[in-house]
Amino acid sequence: MVAHTLRARVRAGMIDEIKAVARRHLATDGANLSLRAVARDMGMVSSAIYRYFPSRDDLLTALILEAYEALGDAVESADAGVDQADLRGRWLAACRAARAWALAHPAEYALLYGSPVPGYAAPDDTVAPAQRPPETLVGILRDGVATGRLHPSGEELPEPLRSDVAELAALIPVDLPPALLARGMAGWTQLFGLISFELFGRINRALPHRDEYFDHQIGLMADLVGLPTS
Repeated sequence: MVAHTLRARVRAGMIDEIKAVARRHLATDGANLSLRAVARDMGMVSSAIYRYFPSRDDLLTALILEAYEALGDAVESADAGVDQADLRGRWLAACRAARAWALAHPAEYALLYGSPVPGYAAPDDTVAPAQRPPETLVGILRDGVATGRLHPSGEELPEPLRSDVAELAALIPVDLPPALLARGMAGWTQLFGLISFELFGRINRALPHRDEYFDHQIGLMADLVGLPTS
């Protein structure tokens, strides 16, 4: 039993070290990971690394899962740190936390939301971690409706958008008016569009005061959703 536990600890430590080296490669080479290069940096023969990660895709998946969980933790922690009755404050805090995490971990963010990695298809077990940030935003809307502090508009969605939103509501699952859920999704896509444009240098020259621009934009999205100001 002791030997088995020791082997497990050594293996876990090796896996952590491999992922740490791979993250450094992400920062310099992007998602074009090479198991041979990682093994070389660790002083291992290339065949040895396959005992821990059978393929490049397995290593990528491990990094993606870890990044999604870290981002989800940051967003959920920010939401939980605000008075739960303050819907707008929760929304702004969650958005700022997503941006702060992305700016602190640009390579990992690019792996999640940048260009698709050629030849890589994310497995199903990445879906639930990926949903954590949008589910946090949806949870704010759900709490607003439940407490009567968020009053959705009576707008009718056009087809086929209405069908798409109904399928999305069943997938999450969440019981929200379709128009409100559609606006929430607009806020989510706006959030990650803002982060991506900043992180990938699309607005940096035109908008040097990026903190203020970001706050202005997420405030507009909070207005669109209908979150009260007090």
